Amino acid sequence: ERGAWKDAATLPLNVAAEYPFWSKYPHAEAVNAYARGVGAAMIGDVTAAGVEAARLGMLRDDAAAAKFGYWVEQIDIQSEVVQALAMIASGQQIEGLARLRKAAEREDATEKQVVTPGPVAPARELLAYALLGGGAAAEALREFETVMTKEPNRYRTLAGAARAARQASVHDKARSYAARLLDLAAGADSVRVELADAKSYLGR
Repeated sequence: ERGAWKDAATLPLNVAAEYPFWSKYPHAEAVNAYARGVGAAMIGDVTAAGVEAARLGMLRDDAAAAKFGYWVEQIDIQSEVVQALAMIASGQQIEGLARLRKAAEREDATEKQVVTPGPVAPARELLAYALLGGGAAAEALREFETVMTKEPNRYRTLAGAARAARQASVHDKARSYAARLLDLAAGADSVRVELADAKSYLGR
């Protein structure tokens, strides 16, 4: 959520001694592997991202062996996202974006379990940021807006949409999303750069 990719890439997994059955829940460990993999890809450490993608593959197989059908698909999507981001980081922009788009479509096609929190980082949101980083602001804006229909009021989605709209010169949407971002964080004392940019853009 903070875009602290270096920290994400080295996120430890500390399993308390009172949880001896941890290994029976590969989908829980996959959260750590996914965070580390996305973080590594975002800082350009393709090798480390590959390690986490392989780890996700093993966790997917463990989930399949345990007959956790829903989680097999979710972990496989996570692995695809990490691999796609690693491809983009290694310069395979077209191939990586295509793979990331397919992962986003798979994620969108599955229903979230009611007892689970939202995704660590939605695949389509990562796709939108990848497009934005590649200079495709108008396309990125459309992807951010698609994320909003399934994952409303996400800080990073609103911040990305505001930035994409500004870069695409869609100023009415840029103002709207900047205002929504500030409303979302109205009770916070954060000095995050996205909030400062929104205030500056709106003249607040």
